[in-house]
Amino acid sequence: MKGEFMSEFRIALVTTSGVEEAERIANLLIGAGLAPCVNIIPSVISVYQWKNKLNRDEEALMIIKTSEASFDEVRELVEKNHSYDVPEIVSLEISELSPSYAAYLGDFLK
Repeated sequence: MKGEFMSEFRIALVTTSGVEEAERIANLLIGAGLAPCVNIIPSVISVYQWKNKLNRDEEALMIIKTSEASFDEVRELVEKNHSYDVPEIVSLEISELSPSYAAYLGDFLK
């Protein structure tokens, strides 16, 4: 599906210290009705600069399906429950989506 309809849905990407933290946050998001589905990729390597030092960490990556209207609440919940001082929370607009998955998201997020 294309068009304005898709702009209401978002993918939020969040890195965490590991799978346990990602699962805990995912359960909170789903329980709060802010996401119908969260995928967790258990091992990603992040290379980044923090406080003038080059760092390399193994993290878990959360792929959170949510809505534009819910993103601020998703961000707030993640920030409140995340172990990092500055968690990575990135929102991506979904430009195309299968009709059946759009219906699934829409049923949960409305």
